[in-house]
Parts: sequence; C-alpha cells; structure tokens
Amino acid sequence: MTSAADSTYDVVVLGAGSTGENVADIVVRGGLTAALVESELVGGECSYWACMPSKALLRGTEALTEARAVSGAAQAVTGEQDVAATLERRNTFTSHWDDSGQAAWVLGAGITLVRGTGRLDGEKTVVVTDADGTETRLTARHAVAVCTGSDAAVPPIEGLREIEPWTPREATSAKEVPGRLLVVGGGVVGCEMATAWQALGSQITLIELGDRLLPPLEPAAGDAVAASLREHGVDLRLGSGVSAARRDGSEVVLTTPEGEVRGDEVLVAVGRRPRTTGIGVETVGLEAGRYLDVDDSLRVRGSDWLYGIGDVNGRKLLTHMGKYQARQAGAAIVARAKGEQVSMAAWSPFVATADHDATPSVVFTDPQVASVGLTSVEAARRELPHRVVEYAIGNVAGASVFADGYTGTAIAVLDTEREVLLGMTFIGSGVAEMIQAATIAIVGEVPIARLWHAVPAYPTINEIWLRLLETYRG
Repeated sequence: MTSAADSTYDVVVLGAGSTGENVADIVVRGGLTAALVESELVGGECSYWACMPSKALLRGTEALTEARAVSGAAQAVTGEQDVAATLERRNTFTSHWDDSGQAAWVLGAGITLVRGTGRLDGEKTVVVTDADGTETRLTARHAVAVCTGSDAAVPPIEGLREIEPWTPREATSAKEVPGRLLVVGGGVVGCEMATAWQALGSQITLIELGDRLLPPLEPAAGDAVAASLREHGVDLRLGSGVSAARRDGSEVVLTTPEGEVRGDEVLVAVGRRPRTTGIGVETVGLEAGRYLDVDDSLRVRGSDWLYGIGDVNGRKLLTHMGKYQARQAGAAIVARAKGEQVSMAAWSPFVATADHDATPSVVFTDPQVASVGLTSVEAARRELPHRVVEYAIGNVAGASVFADGYTGTAIAVLDTEREVLLGMTFIGSGVAEMIQAATIAIVGEVPIARLWHAVPAYPTINEIWLRLLETYRG
C-alpha cells in the first residue's frame, strides 16, 4: 500500500474492476509502472455483482432444464433445486464479497494498489482520499486511465428512489428468495434475473415499456424468451410502464396503466449511467455525468494523456469488451510512452474496433440467446445489401441428440455484395458456446465461399452452419 506521501507512476488507473486490472497489467508487462485506485472491491462489478454471481444463480436451473430434456436422464431428476446450496455456490463465486485474493494478484503482478476514492485534479494528477480522510496525490508521467465503469440507472419515477428499489447489485447478492419480485425493464438483466429468481421460487411480474423483450436483439429472440417466461409462470406485461412507486407496510406498490401491482421487492433494470460524477472530470474540461468521448485507441478526444476505457465510454457495456478495450489501450499507452508510432488502422494492435460491429454477447435465459454483429434490423437501417437466412436448430441431428424435442432458431445476416457474414443470432439451449465461431467469421471477414470448407463435426449442433449455407445458396 502507498503512504500519504505523494507518488509518481508512469500510469495511474482509476477503478480496479476487470477493465482497470487489465490496463494496469498490460502497461506493467510493457515495462511501465502503474498505480491502481479502488474505493470498493478489487475486481469490480463483474466479480461481485454482475457476470459471475448472476450466472452462478442461473446455472443450476439451466443444468436441470437440460437434464429434464433428455429421456433417461430426466427420470433421474427426482427433486427440485436446492435454494440454499445455489445461493452458497453463488457466494463462492464472489469469494463471499472478499477481495483479498484479487488484491494479492494485483500486488503480485507488480501493480501498486491504492485504496480510496480517486478523483482527477488537473492534468495527469489524481488525488485519492482514503477511509480516514488522508489524501494521496498521484502523478502520472504518461497517462491516466479512467476505468470507473457504470452504475444502474434509476428513472425519475415518482417515489421510486424513496422505496429503495433493488438494482442489479441487490438482485445478484440477495440472501433470500423474495416471495414476489417486481421487475421493471425487459432487457438482459431484467430477463436473466426474472429467469433466475422464478426458478428459485419467486413469483415474478415483469413490466416492460416496449412491445417486446430484449429490444436491441433480433425480434425472434425477445419473442422466444417472452414465451418461455410466460410458460414458467411469469406475469409478463409488455407495452406497460410504471408511473409511481410507494411502500405499503412491507409491500412495494407500483402504479401501472393496468392498475396497482404489489410485491415484496422491486428490481429496476432499465440501463446504466457512467460513473463520471465525483471523479474530477471538470478539472480537465469535461462534463460530469456524461460518457467519455474517446477515439479507437480509447484516448479521450482532445487529450494526449487521458483515457476512458470500458463502460465509462459507453461504447459497449460488457465485461469482455471492457477487457478487450483495456488490452488495446494498454498497448497504445506503452507504445506512446516509448515514443513509438501508434497506428489507428482497423487491424492495429493499438485500437479497439471489434466494439463497432463485432461484439459477441449471450443472454443466459431459457432459451439462451447468443449473438454477434449486426441484426437484420440494423443492416436494414444502414441500407446494407443483405439477406437474412433462418433455420430451425431442432432440424439438425446434433440438436436432437442434445435434447429431446429441441427447439431454437439460427438467424444469419449476410452481405450479398461482399459475400461475408454480418451478424449471427442463435436462440436455443446451450448456444452460448457456439457464438465464437461466428465472431471469428465476422471479425476475419471470412468469405462465404471459404466457410463451406469449415466442416462441422457430426453430430453436433454446429452443423447448423452447413444448413444455413445450404439455405443461403438455395
């Protein structure tokens, strides 16, 4: 740990989540010194309140669903999911919200960890205030990387903040199953948490303002998840909304166009906002509360030393994309520190371009939704010459082996002028592990003619690639 004395490093990183950890690691491996500033837990949102605990909550349900879909295995499933064991397994993935293991990794990697709240204080300067009010002034020789991430957004609905609703943090770290959980928002978090807590015994009401779930994805994805949630007993209200919220004793009460809805807890899952308030961006001419505007090397436009990496720049709010940006930005910082030229070409090792049109993502609902690249809606909006090809995954031999009565859909968006893949969506059980092949095809701009020679093993669900190509060729 540092003392209260002022310190100088080559790079100062604000925020020790997965993005900040990777920036610091890359620059240290490149021969620079780095200080990593964190006010909460080292490892950040993904480790303790997002990706890891949420997927741990969902995995038991997923495993049981898969077992029950295979005759022979289904007969062996004679009980229900053990809620206490599921929650305890979730706790192990968060190390019981103890970051000592991750802090030890940071120190072992040669990175200086500074505990406290950091804020910019002019050019290349960060002031850190620790728990007892002691201030440490950190000076960066080359770069300050802002990796402070994002917070859950709470919309300005009358009474909503006053009732202290759950955000995704509370939803993934709850110690008990709520009897009735009201979910506001039908995006990824809302759908995943509705899936998780319903399976663990909660009665779910999900309220979504739009007319379908998962609005950025292919419409078929939202339709499939909606049908599944309803089949499992979720009270799904599309095209609805919340105009007011209050507590009535132990109950939360939401006012909707259909009348009042009551529950024991309410989860607000309507998006994120950047953590750029209270970190001193005003001292370097930026506006608090806004995403940092960066170029493809993740350097803040108009600056030669300030970087905004991960959620804080608003490009793609996903852990794996934050880590990707961290690797690219770290390499750029090292190169610039050594006086090397940093190429901004699309395939440069110093820039992030995958977060434009080749971002993979998975929604861990039942069914899973795995997607990468452009949707059919986005391709049409851009007026790209394209064709959409769909195929029922259940018609592939490998799918029938995977699960009895397998249902699902593969949707490919293909550029008919350049003859390359633009986007892919898989909807179905177990498709999360299939998306990387599509990601490689899109990033590598593999010609469709070459994809014919990427022969899928039989019998696996990956034979869907052959069926899509056959359908495209006609």
